[in-house]
Amino acid sequence: MKRLDPRIIIGSLLILAGGLGFLQAFGFLRNASDLFWGLVFLAAGGVFLFMFASGFATGQWWAAIPGLVLAGIGVLILLPDSLDDLGGAVFLGAIGLSFWLIYLSGRERWWAIIPGGVLITLAAVTLTDSLFRNGDAGGGVFFIGLALTFLLVALLAGMRWAYWPAGALGVMGIFLFFQSQVYLFSYIGAAALIGAGVVIILRSLRAQ
Repeated sequence: MKRLDPRIIIGSLLILAGGLGFLQAFGFLRNASDLFWGLVFLAAGGVFLFMFASGFATGQWWAAIPGLVLAGIGVLILLPDSLDDLGGAVFLGAIGLSFWLIYLSGRERWWAIIPGGVLITLAAVTLTDSLFRNGDAGGGVFFIGLALTFLLVALLAGMRWAYWPAGALGVMGIFLFFQSQVYLFSYIGAAALIGAGVVIILRSLRAQ
């Protein structure tokens, strides 16, 4: 396979930058620089992901990490301002996904389950913090995510020792999560009482 001349890549980038500049100058586009760099990082990530997809036999499984890291940065740059809160989850999730791809490319690399699970867990924590914004909800999700990670190590890799940390972390995570949501259960309880009262009144009226 003939190698791609670097001058072609540089020339293509210049053409892309110039085209985006024209679109912004004529008012058809905003933030052309963000769009340019976002596309550049996505393209660079795509190159590594292509190496990963075509390099199983040559041991290029490592290419999944830079591929998804660069792609995640590209997505971060392209995210609209209204979705800024999702940036951390997107980036951490992209890195975590790279380790899961490494595991799926060869089950002997079971160790990738652990960083993959931890990073996906951290992505879930950032989402939880932005949604709940109170107490230990994020801490509960963190421990539950770690518990699921070790559970997957036990189930997928056959490491029976992983059941022990999975159980301990799971109990702690469930306790922290539900403890942080006491206010939510008070609302649910109040709504249940009101609902029960309405049902009783309606039945009594029908019986008359």
